Amino acid sequence: MSEQTGADEQLSNGEDTMPQVALIAQYVKDLSFENPNAPGIYQAPEQPQIDVQFNIGSQLAGEDLYEVALKIEVTAKQGDLTSYAVELIYAGLFGIRNVPEDHLPPFLLAEAPRLLFPYARRVVADAIRDGNFPSLLLEPIDFGALYLQQAEQQAQLQGEPAGQA
Repeated sequence: MSEQTGADEQLSNGEDTMPQVALIAQYVKDLSFENPNAPGIYQAPEQPQIDVQFNIGSQLAGEDLYEVALKIEVTAKQGDLTSYAVELIYAGLFGIRNVPEDHLPPFLLAEAPRLLFPYARRVVADAIRDGNFPSLLLEPIDFGALYLQQAEQQAQLQGEPAGQA
């Protein structure tokens, strides 16, 4: 019985030590749509060549608060002319408590962008459609695999054996 009492006392001491992660807010931080060659670009006969670039950043925004920003840049060109250019920074504010320091980077650079991406993808598609171009539905991205690849590259640059990143 004394073992049970000890466990109850440990749980009721008011200390919250369980890891907790919560998405507090998500938002468009910056959005730019440019259509520099309108109206002539709508008469161009060829299909545009589309280039998509991604970048992920995170920063401490307060005590136990982190902002994760997913930057997406899409440029469409027809020959030498730019059809459109979209730049979006879509961010999320995450509350993270009682998570070990070494577990933060995988969450902030892989899991958090995975949660934000569907919403950012919709904003990009809507901006392009609202510019009177065919919607662009970006393919899903495996942020976890990208994170592991970058961690492995970083480990190689630092001369560490693979798998110790």
